Amino acid sequence: MSEGFHHLAEVNRRIAGAAKAAGRLPGDVTLVAVSKTHGADKVSELLDAGHRVFGENRVQEAQEKYPALKARYPDLELHLIGPLQTNKARDAVALFDVIESVDRDKLAAVLAREMERSGKRPSCFIQVNTGEEEQKAGVLPAELDRFVAACRDVHKIPVVGLMCIPPVDEEPALHFALLAKMAKRNGLPQLSMGMSADYETAVRFGATHVRVGSALFGARNT
Repeated sequence: MSEGFHHLAEVNRRIAGAAKAAGRLPGDVTLVAVSKTHGADKVSELLDAGHRVFGENRVQEAQEKYPALKARYPDLELHLIGPLQTNKARDAVALFDVIESVDRDKLAAVLAREMERSGKRPSCFIQVNTGEEEQKAGVLPAELDRFVAACRDVHKIPVVGLMCIPPVDEEPALHFALLAKMAKRNGLPQLSMGMSADYETAVRFGATHVRVGSALFGARNT
């Protein structure tokens, strides 16, 4: 058994434990294996172990790694979890099955046009800057309801949920609780929250997707 297989089994075991403790089914939580900076060989280890959902931060890196893997594994599901520039929207819609980082009207409009042009409609999460950090992407909480309505009614993109990355020096549970409250208020069923250090907490607060990198792949290559 590969090292990747053992890491995957351990993360899945901990997700299942957190889900059961919260009165949820383990199958209600999707593990997004974040493979940024790791090569196709590392991704293949998890694919061979049966895992199919992966996340990448950068469109260009994903373009170099994933087309060949998707050809070998047609059921592979790829999530874009990093900031998306409008000039990369066409490439993102072509390659990704889910875009988790929709955070501004200009991007939503460009994605809408590209989806119309290509006929491909990846599911979208709206990224919320729950900590209102100046350097971080995401819609501010006070602007979220308006932006959700615009995505639905003006841009007509397929928004399914919310995503957040809590500030590193704050209690993540507070941010997970806030995101869950905002999602419920807007009738959005999916929550992408929680990373290697706090995914069990995120599951307890209702995460439907957790984005785990280092706990699966080890330290990030730079």
